[in-house]
Amino acid sequence: MRVVLAEDLFLLRDGLVRMLTAYGFEIAAAVETGPELAEALEELTPDVAVVDVRLPPTHTDEGLQCALAARRARPGLPVLVLSQHVEQLYARELLADGNGAIGYLLKDRVFDAEQFVDAVRRVAAGGTAMDPQVIQQLLSRRSAEDRPLARLTPREREVLELMAQGRSNAGIAAQLVVTERAIAKHTSNIFAKLGLEVSDDDNRRVLAVLAYLDQDR
Repeated sequence: MRVVLAEDLFLLRDGLVRMLTAYGFEIAAAVETGPELAEALEELTPDVAVVDVRLPPTHTDEGLQCALAARRARPGLPVLVLSQHVEQLYARELLADGNGAIGYLLKDRVFDAEQFVDAVRRVAAGGTAMDPQVIQQLLSRRSAEDRPLARLTPREREVLELMAQGRSNAGIAAQLVVTERAIAKHTSNIFAKLGLEVSDDDNRRVLAVLAYLDQDR
């Protein structure tokens, strides 16, 4: 699996290259600026891009904007964005086209190699990987006056959070140490209570939940 990596801090970039290589990824390019990222994404057609939001020369959201431009040129290009802090606007921009194959993680997550690599693989496969803190903020933003959310049981809310992060029924079941059948029942109840259309497609299901959490009340 070929990766284009964009990170301006040399030590972190080098560490990510070593980590991804150790897990069997091929690093097609490891760059440090927005223009270099744009060129690499256009010329190398990677399987997935791992991109720091803030890159030179602007140090604002240049990495994110380069990735979004590349997705417009190549719809569905898998992109995993890394950020120092949770910015809901960045997550919203990533989710806007509704196609999936996107991820948004805090940089702290890269220190858990298995969690980070799982997110890269999930995004590369067309799935979604959202940082738990992003999901917590979306839930907190909606919870105060959201009656459907209030009808969820504690276990259903727990399942909802994991689903919104991008995890499949199997992944949720493994984390909560229950059967997939039990998780399927919980997800069905969640969709019914939130008024969402039930889907067997993991990614469409995740995107539906994220759209619900991010919509205006």
